[in-house]
Amino acid sequence: MHKKLFIPGPVEVNPDILAAMGTPMIGHRMKEYADLHGGVTSNLKKLLFTADRVFLATSSAFGVMEGAVRNLVGTRCANFCNGAFSDKWHDVTKRCGKEADAIRTEWGSPVTAEIVEKTLSTGKYDSMTMIHNETSTGVMSPLSEIAEVMRRFPDVMFIVDTVSSMSAIKIPVDELGIDSCIFGVQKAFALPPGLAVFTASEKALKRAANMEGRGYYFDYAEFAANDAKNNTPSTPCISLIFALDCQLKRMFAEGLENRWSRHNDLAGYVRSWLADRGFKSFPADAFRSQTLTCSCNSRGIDLAALKKRLGEAGFAFDDGYGKIKGETFRIAHMGDMTRSDLDELFAAITAILPELA
Repeated sequence: MHKKLFIPGPVEVNPDILAAMGTPMIGHRMKEYADLHGGVTSNLKKLLFTADRVFLATSSAFGVMEGAVRNLVGTRCANFCNGAFSDKWHDVTKRCGKEADAIRTEWGSPVTAEIVEKTLSTGKYDSMTMIHNETSTGVMSPLSEIAEVMRRFPDVMFIVDTVSSMSAIKIPVDELGIDSCIFGVQKAFALPPGLAVFTASEKALKRAANMEGRGYYFDYAEFAANDAKNNTPSTPCISLIFALDCQLKRMFAEGLENRWSRHNDLAGYVRSWLADRGFKSFPADAFRSQTLTCSCNSRGIDLAALKKRLGEAGFAFDDGYGKIKGETFRIAHMGDMTRSDLDELFAAITAILPELA
């Protein structure tokens, strides 16, 4: 039995996308692939509001997160950490042999412009990483405010993970001055996992060109050289790129403003439904994610039992992540989801909750 996915990724995949993945295979050094690749990256640039290079990598997002560290961190990196995945990025930075500090805030709190300014004013760092939408806690940090601070530190690489926010809200990469914007496709893009996308500013490409030990698989210089031919350094996941091509066309057919509005509407709908039933938000209201809601288990529900019962009813439900597992739960509302999808889940929860009280 297929469980309908309401977890924070992977999310449900539209049948049109699955059908696109069944497109007959082509060779990645054929003209047909170059045409596909060029069309996809051109549409991604429109979606990201960027004239920078946009690269396709066959990996999870953490592959290109590690790649950014290897290519762009020189002297020392400030890893801003406010949840499980930003903590992990710090661990990855250290494992790459880079000097780095974790600048931590409490889980449930955002990375703020004030924290970034205080940290970078020390002059110790030539790069920084942050997660825009920390999936483990449902916190969306104020990216535009942070970007204003970053303008005062032009020598510091601005590296941002937008894994669970890109395409759900407007993120104008060039306007924000992001040097490398990173995301996977299994969340708000609503594709199967296995493909990552990242951008590189001219400043980032210059930094990478002189960076020793940057490896091969995620070498920005290799990606740039191949991008000039509408290609990738290594064999890409062509089926997923067919799917991405299809999804980008669907996004533009829906209209970007409509897509952002739909995600905003879904976020409000989920928050209201939970609040009406006595569940408090884990993050402060001003920093709640637009793509998933992380709520406190305010009623002391046996979340493991709820997860099991919902699974038996055909729904995949998340009972919290990491150190806040069981204390919180997360409901995704991103990708191609609609209110009617959420109503199915809510009806199932409503039927089960009295049995767990």
